[in-house]
Amino acid sequence: MSGVLRYANESELLACPRGSGTKLGWGTPPGAVDLAISTARFNRVLDYAPHDMTVTAGASVTIAQLQSTLAEHRQRLALDPLWPERATVGGVVATNDSGALRLRYGGVRDLILGVTVALADGTIAASGGKVVKNVAGYDLPKLMTGALGTLGVITRAVFRLHPLPESSRTLSFAFVDSKAANDFILAVADSQVVPTGLQMRTGADGSINVDIRIDGIAAGIAAQVESVCKLAGKASASEPEGDPWQAREQLWSSAGSACIFKLSVLPTQLASTVEFVRGSLGGSSAWRLLMYSHGLAWLCAEAGEGMRVIDFLAKLRAFLSRTGGSAVLLQAPAELRQKVDVWGEAGSALALMTRIKQQFDPRGILNRARFVGGI
Repeated sequence: MSGVLRYANESELLACPRGSGTKLGWGTPPGAVDLAISTARFNRVLDYAPHDMTVTAGASVTIAQLQSTLAEHRQRLALDPLWPERATVGGVVATNDSGALRLRYGGVRDLILGVTVALADGTIAASGGKVVKNVAGYDLPKLMTGALGTLGVITRAVFRLHPLPESSRTLSFAFVDSKAANDFILAVADSQVVPTGLQMRTGADGSINVDIRIDGIAAGIAAQVESVCKLAGKASASEPEGDPWQAREQLWSSAGSACIFKLSVLPTQLASTVEFVRGSLGGSSAWRLLMYSHGLAWLCAEAGEGMRVIDFLAKLRAFLSRTGGSAVLLQAPAELRQKVDVWGEAGSALALMTRIKQQFDPRGILNRARFVGGI
């Protein structure tokens, strides 16, 4: 790895790090690639200390493979990224991918303790370790999280772990309007209930469902379920059909040529965002919206006419920006992606990010122009 990068840097070959390829489409499409660098050989769990609740895994270890190893000691990495059977440790860190568990355990940045990276000039850099401590200089694990491989090629990562719950229960509540659903979510967040997942699902068909997952011991779950039902104003809740925590993957499995947007929304603005999408797309387009209580949301909508999507995205970003939110276009037909800024405005942070890119990759050979602002 080191020698390949050194050669690419000296020859100014544009390089693209690649794990299993599940999220290669995220970000700005690269203008050119001279060299694809696979991390497939970094495919082992390198160190697992159950008593310390830490694990070191190679970049190409899949999340499902890692979870299977940890489950032998009733532990887990509390991340639920897309396609765990194929998604790799390096890819999940590089894309900062997480799901509903983020509500309880945080995202990748909260769980990663250390990282080893091959830099653009072939230098091997490592930062962090098996314990949480303050260090001077760059916080390399957090810098690499979400950088889409533009700063270096991740070869291994160290994570903190959590125990597997003894039991788990998911409840679903149907609502007639988005405001009532949003009020219920806020009431749960302000209560003593400690869910490991809380989400709202809605779409063009008018259905609105809120799912809540509670983990723990049986007695504790029963008490929290009773509290949740009182907050919902119902004597009981229905057991969901299927697994509602697979809803995010289902957006992709049925997307086809549709567009998928990743939104950042204030928890208090979930209902207004639903109504904005409903008012903008109405019944003229098939759409589905998945919203987590911690403010991440995913919108899948039929692509339709290209200019209509571009106009909708501009209006959506203007609406979200009023409360500090944002919208990123993750999936769209290739022709449409070439016509729109998938990231949106980077704001005042762009200058700092550009300087960091210059420090780590002066010649810009790693995933050139894939990140926000053409980095």
